[in-house]
Amino acid sequence: MTGAVFILGGSQTDFARNAARAGDGLFELMRDAVQAALSDAGVEAAQIDACHVGNFTGELFAGQGHLGGMFAAIDPMLYGKPAGRHEAACASGSIALLAATAEIEAGRHDCVLVAGVELERNVSGKQAAQYLGAAMWVGTEGQEATYPWPSMFDRVAGEYQRRYGLDYRHLAAIAELNIANARKNPLAQTRGWQYTDASFTDDNDANPVIEGIVRRQDCAQVTDGASAVILASETFAREWAAARGLSLDDLPRIAGWGHRTAHLRLAEKLQMSHNSPYVFPHVRDTIRDAFSRAGVNDVFDLHGIETHDCFSPTEYMAIDHFGITAPGESWRAIEAGDIAPGGRIPVNPSGGLIGVGHPVGATGVRMLHDAARQVTGRAGDCQVEGARRFGTLNLGGSATTVVSFVVERGE
Repeated sequence: MTGAVFILGGSQTDFARNAARAGDGLFELMRDAVQAALSDAGVEAAQIDACHVGNFTGELFAGQGHLGGMFAAIDPMLYGKPAGRHEAACASGSIALLAATAEIEAGRHDCVLVAGVELERNVSGKQAAQYLGAAMWVGTEGQEATYPWPSMFDRVAGEYQRRYGLDYRHLAAIAELNIANARKNPLAQTRGWQYTDASFTDDNDANPVIEGIVRRQDCAQVTDGASAVILASETFAREWAAARGLSLDDLPRIAGWGHRTAHLRLAEKLQMSHNSPYVFPHVRDTIRDAFSRAGVNDVFDLHGIETHDCFSPTEYMAIDHFGITAPGESWRAIEAGDIAPGGRIPVNPSGGLIGVGHPVGATGVRMLHDAARQVTGRAGDCQVEGARRFGTLNLGGSATTVVSFVVERGE
């Protein structure tokens, strides 16, 4: 990477909050996250040079676009600052982060605010599923399904079944682990939800089928929420750290990134990969790009991962694409406990999208925020002991837009 980008602080709203029920909307969610991030970083709004926001479906759920204009309403000192909105489905927040890091690396700005926000619980679950279906190629795929996205990732699971074999028990174990991790996260949507022994099995009453192999507990949550981070150049971060008696090595930084984009339709992506051992070779390449830029040899140079798990088959895919196992052998890491807390490479200690929640535009920002908290020992009960380097993987659509970051702290 050209120049370092440091993370001075961040925030996440309570993902259990039903904003519509409280009379709130996109603005209130975004306001709360931004104000909390500024406070956490100890940065005044006047010190912010530019603002970015990731959001997918503001026009559909709230009839609202042009969210960059909301920053000035959050704090008068943001009035007149350059700002913009970024959209790439579930990777919207990560695309906003990439835009901000590029500005810092280019020397345009020294201190940049990035937020991600989504309002999703103000309509019925069926209507929400239809709105979120805008991330696929509308009118050409998913038309036969009641719930389009579960059907898409049922097809991903089906591809694993065809190529390598797949046991539903391993998908259920992913969901159960993420829900268990979320119980330790005070901002997780599911932290207080109740389950039975049958909830993570193929019991049709306790865990009903949604589409194909995908059952209720395999699905990420429909969530209202926002997250925000403050990014800074080395020059700004050095002064910020010195004022607090810290060194740059005390601060989390973005050490590497990867970003690739594939065909919008899932069928074309699966066809492109038919000769590859990886179901999504461009996902593997994205991760390798982030590793290369960060000087990471392989996944076991990381101390943990925050990855996309919009459905349990998504995380199953991420396990082998990160290189935790050989392609098609993700089940080995699940059975061995490698991805559990205390395992060889903990995955989603926060609870992931299944446990924490998935306000689509906020997810990429939330992942980066949690990675920064991990490497600075601020992750509370979700902390991975001794963590100094964390990876993230954020997907938009059926792995159409793919972004990966490596976040680390100096020795």
